[in-house]
Amino acid sequence: MNELLTRLVGAHRCAELLTQVHVPPQVASGDQPGRATVAMALGLVLFEDLLARVPSGARYVAAQREQGRRVVFDHGAVRTVDWHRTGQLPRGAERFRRLLVPLGYQEVGRYPLEGIHMTGRVFTHAELPEDLPQYFVSELHVERLDGQAQRAVTRTVGESVDPLDDEVLALLGEVAGRGWMTLDSAAHLVGMLASCFGRHHPEPRLEDYHTLLSRSAEMAWIATEGNAFNHATDRVPDVEALAEALREGWPSKDAWLLKDTVERSRSGRVRQTALRADPVVRWFRDAQRVRVAREVPGSFFEFISRDTAPDGRLDLTFDAGNVQGIFRMTATDPDLPR
Repeated sequence: MNELLTRLVGAHRCAELLTQVHVPPQVASGDQPGRATVAMALGLVLFEDLLARVPSGARYVAAQREQGRRVVFDHGAVRTVDWHRTGQLPRGAERFRRLLVPLGYQEVGRYPLEGIHMTGRVFTHAELPEDLPQYFVSELHVERLDGQAQRAVTRTVGESVDPLDDEVLALLGEVAGRGWMTLDSAAHLVGMLASCFGRHHPEPRLEDYHTLLSRSAEMAWIATEGNAFNHATDRVPDVEALAEALREGWPSKDAWLLKDTVERSRSGRVRQTALRADPVVRWFRDAQRVRVAREVPGSFFEFISRDTAPDGRLDLTFDAGNVQGIFRMTATDPDLPR
């Protein structure tokens, strides 16, 4: 992993990441990294990108390292738009399925998120399902919104560009077919795949943003952040104990960031909480097409505990109620602290 990650983020940041995030011992690069290694490298690059955008998450990860613990990267979440007018990009989850499946991922779960007009799809790595980060890819079903909102969605994402070219698609086919690739090819592929996790449409209109915000906080978030990681998650032994420790020991200026409650799955085996989204400043176009800046919710950091399922394996499932509760961490609800 050292060789591949060094090419991607540099020697200094590689060394830091490997002391911050657990990397399964089965993953090693060498001259011919396999699919699991390429998948883990992509996860680490995306994790680093999230920490750069989420100061509260970076402080948490740094505090864990000071205590001698590496974060266990459970999953990353992205939001997509299920709509027939998304420019060059495939609609919905397909834009990430085409990346993840060649790397060894498979869709293992689908979760209806009726309260927010979305569906969540979970992709888990076939070779190391408990050790490599999962991807929770949610789709916003635009047809469930009203006509005004649909037109705002089209104006927002209708001119999206696709960062993948034929060369990258060929590399995906190569690793899918052989199960490994050269170090040079792997570094190029991971760098290009990481670029897919961002915003690929123009700056949104401010009027459209407010329209979307009134119908779907999730679509409003996509308008400014695109397909960036919405959150990344640390798998911890006891999320309730962690939450209590954070409330007692988190710096006073950050104490309000932690979600008030822990979300529990119906089975009781999956429990989650999170820090509230860090604010970011984004640019919009006003009615006169002049650029204006506004502070909006960015991404956030999450915590999850997973118990063993009756089959003896770690319960890697999700819960629709948990997810919808966690998604509120990017809301602009006036009842949430600002």
